[in-house]
Amino acid sequence: MKIIVNGEERICVDNATIGSFLEERSLPSKMVVVEHNGEIVPRSQYTETSLVEGDVLEIVQMMAGG
Repeated sequence: MKIIVNGEERICVDNATIGSFLEERSLPSKMVVVEHNGEIVPRSQYTETSLVEGDVLEIVQMMAGG
């Protein structure tokens, strides 16, 4: 199915969740913030939040440093 991630169309498997989408892309869930269709998703819900055709994700990676 097709979803939009950070403004670009991406293909992901049917029945994907935010958690599985991040895992497939080797993005550690503790190091990203995900907005799903305009709403920030708590990390505790990444594995429970299903993705459907046309969803829009904004994924921001946190950077260590100081």
